[in-house]
Amino acid sequence: MLKVEEQQPVEFSPSLLEKFGEIVKRYPEGKHKSGLLPILHETQAELGWLSTNAMDKIAAYLDIQDIEVYEVASFYSMYFLKPQGKYVMEVCRTGPCCLVGAENIMIHLEQSLGVKEGEVTSDGLFSWRGVECLAACGYGPVLQIGPEYTFYENLNEQKVDELIYDLRNK
Repeated sequence: MLKVEEQQPVEFSPSLLEKFGEIVKRYPEGKHKSGLLPILHETQAELGWLSTNAMDKIAAYLDIQDIEVYEVASFYSMYFLKPQGKYVMEVCRTGPCCLVGAENIMIHLEQSLGVKEGEVTSDGLFSWRGVECLAACGYGPVLQIGPEYTFYENLNEQKVDELIYDLRNK
């Protein structure tokens, strides 16, 4: 995954542009904006996050206003509007998971990684955040780790430490 700085010009790879073309072909002429969400997903997969420059290029590609891309990207929590770590740790913070320790897991992540929610570790490996329901209420606390979005259930601080150790040593 290529990491892009905010002011850095963005060039989409030929394979990404090919994916854009495949996505746009799914929709009738004049309705290409319907491909915006999958195009945002593909862009984020290649660049790691959605910079303003990347969103501007997407708007130009789809022949829509820049603001139309910004409002969609900022509405959905699955899009990152600032750089993230190589591994994004997302902890379910809804009621059922909080009842069984999700808040403790988030405190532990902050202490173990040395970064607050939404920040990136100095080595660029980790960022973490609380998210809404991950649909595993009976197995909480739960977290998922991207970019593959692997789920981990029935967590405690020791299991989180083991995950961090394993990811650092991949």
